[in-house]
Amino acid sequence: MTKVLFITSTRIGDAVLSMGLLDHIVRTYPDARLTIVCGALPASLFKAVPNLERLIILKKKPWKKHWLELWHEVWPTRWDIVIDLRNSLVSRLVRSKQTFQHGAHIPAAIHKAEQNARVMRLDYVPAPRLWVSPEQAARAQELIPDGTPVIGIGPTANWIGKTWPVDRFIEVVKRLTSPNGKFPHARVAVFAAPGEEAAAYEVLNSVSPDQRIDVIAKGDPGTAAAALARCAFYLGNDSGLMHCAAAAGVPTVGLFGASYANIYAPWGAHTVFARTPETFDELTDFPSYDPKTLDHSLMTSLSVEAVMDAIEKCPL
Repeated sequence: MTKVLFITSTRIGDAVLSMGLLDHIVRTYPDARLTIVCGALPASLFKAVPNLERLIILKKKPWKKHWLELWHEVWPTRWDIVIDLRNSLVSRLVRSKQTFQHGAHIPAAIHKAEQNARVMRLDYVPAPRLWVSPEQAARAQELIPDGTPVIGIGPTANWIGKTWPVDRFIEVVKRLTSPNGKFPHARVAVFAAPGEEAAAYEVLNSVSPDQRIDVIAKGDPGTAAAALARCAFYLGNDSGLMHCAAAAGVPTVGLFGASYANIYAPWGAHTVFARTPETFDELTDFPSYDPKTLDHSLMTSLSVEAVMDAIEKCPL
């Protein structure tokens, strides 16, 4: 039995991208017993990982006491493999036969999936993947019943600066589902996290009632990922949902502007991205810029036509 400690992100997107490395462990060590450490937000994505022995949710505390608490939980075990994508002291202070850490030796400008592969010095990049529990699969089928193909739309993100304008999502959905579109008369599932409902409902309400599917704030990320896996196509802003769709093998088009596509583009041969003509740095180079108080999209220069061109290039 191989005891593995896997320390990953508190953010959904980074956690999903780390699941390629996790899949490598599962396939390479079929006898592995996994202890996974992650944040509360992505925790539901790991519930169905094979050979999961324990899921530890890291809750941030003042003075970084959460790391001390984690060390107290994991130090008694003699680990065979420790993989620490957070480059924490914990992985340096536990007993392990092999320890792999993310750190300054890994180029920061390459894609996260590639960074993760370099953590274990792999000669290939394992693709992120999802595992879905029976309960998540059943709930996903309730949300997206069998029938006419479904396209997934993610018009929101955790920061307004990297959200493409809602009216442009509406225009693209109309084109895609028109009689001559790529997905004629398809159903449209709109996804968004709690707190992002307003913009998402604008898109949903633009769709004919008999075609719309409401997956807005309808469960945890694991359930949303299982629902995304039932879609024939996904279009969305750079977000955790985008990475979930790509990891599920869904043809995915990600939209970028005020974020770094070289690091966070959706991963896989079934994915493409469209981005603003300007770089992230150019978009944020104005005197009043403050990411905490920004109240508008920084992606208005990304046209509908540019996004439609990207969709044409996406393998379906």
